[in-house]
Amino acid sequence: MAEGSLDGLPAAVEVAVYRIVQEALTNVRRHAGATACLVSLARTDQELRVAVCDDGVGLPPRPPAGVGLTSMRERAAETGGTCTARRREGGGTEIVARLPLH
Repeated sequence: MAEGSLDGLPAAVEVAVYRIVQEALTNVRRHAGATACLVSLARTDQELRVAVCDDGVGLPPRPPAGVGLTSMRERAAETGGTCTARRREGGGTEIVARLPLH
């Protein structure tokens, strides 16, 4: 699902989004035990927000610092953005990256 035009994104943002979503979907497949997953993108004048939400088992209270979560955070940071992972209320995991468009 996408809100706003995705035309004209900076190349670094395109690559970061692709890699973050790729890693998040890999984590869903490997670890979540999910039956559904939603990828959404929302563009404003200032940022592109990408979220990957699943209905799986969710993150443990203290998730291990694995390669996947670390690489998603690093990809976002390379653009000046952020990436967070949290357990969703009612179950599942939500990964949200906010990448600036300056």
